[in-house]
Amino acid sequence: MTIRTIATAVLLVAGLVLLANSAYTVYETEQVIVTQFGNPVGDPVTVPGLHFKVPFIQKKNYFEKRFLEWDGSPNQVPTRDKRFIWVDTYARWRIVDPLLFFQRLRDENGAQSRLDDILDGEMRNAVASYDLIELVRSTNRDPDDVQIESEEEAAILEMIEQGRERISREILARGSMRTADLGIELLDLRIKRINYVDEVQQDVFERMIAERRRIAELYLSEGQGEAARIRGERERDLQQIQSEAFRMAEELRGEADAEATDIYAGAYNRDADFYAFTRSLETYEKVMDQDTLFILGTDSELLRYLEQPR
Repeated sequence: MTIRTIATAVLLVAGLVLLANSAYTVYETEQVIVTQFGNPVGDPVTVPGLHFKVPFIQKKNYFEKRFLEWDGSPNQVPTRDKRFIWVDTYARWRIVDPLLFFQRLRDENGAQSRLDDILDGEMRNAVASYDLIELVRSTNRDPDDVQIESEEEAAILEMIEQGRERISREILARGSMRTADLGIELLDLRIKRINYVDEVQQDVFERMIAERRRIAELYLSEGQGEAARIRGERERDLQQIQSEAFRMAEELRGEADAEATDIYAGAYNRDADFYAFTRSLETYEKVMDQDTLFILGTDSELLRYLEQPR
């Protein structure tokens, strides 16, 4: 191998190394800031494709074009009406000026830390400026759509002026003003969850349980009253049915007695002695048995048919 061949190979390798170190690719989801000795050089590279820089001296710094997530830590915050609550928020943001973003924050970690300070602070200020009801509701209730059963439940009809949605927009607007000089655009901010602190939560649960029990007892009392009314109506109807049945029975018994009397009267008119005889036999059957002892006089009408067989 000659010296010329070796030199050519060395130059070729060096050229490939220089080319690999100077060329870089930017994708649709990325934007790049080129720095030289730590300082930005030129304009941000936002156009996708193949780009070049000075090898070894210049360095490429990639940033996202897509929406990024900020998830705040739950914080214990007092409301204007002195209710201590846990507030958990989240937001979406993006890098709109990568050069300014790089100069002020350097990278996404720095941005997340700065957003923690800004958004948590604005959230605390907003929560402390409103009553609890403004934070948990977004709209007013229609009295025609709500059934009120206690004084505590009447609080749901209390009118709100702002509501959670507007308060979230207020925090977003104030946060956007503070992030405008950071190369960041805040896209959205929401209150993810609101809850009482542990010390208050148990009291709230106990109050809710007591209220539910009161309502349950009210329903139970109403049920017992309705049951008593139904039982009363049943007894009344039963007595009415029994009374009507007794009346009908007495009427039938009276009609039967009258018919029997007519039959007896007809029999008596035909043959008085035979009627008297049959009636005496019926009397014997009713008043005499083998265990009954009678002491009667010989002139007793009861013995008339026994002494003088016909």
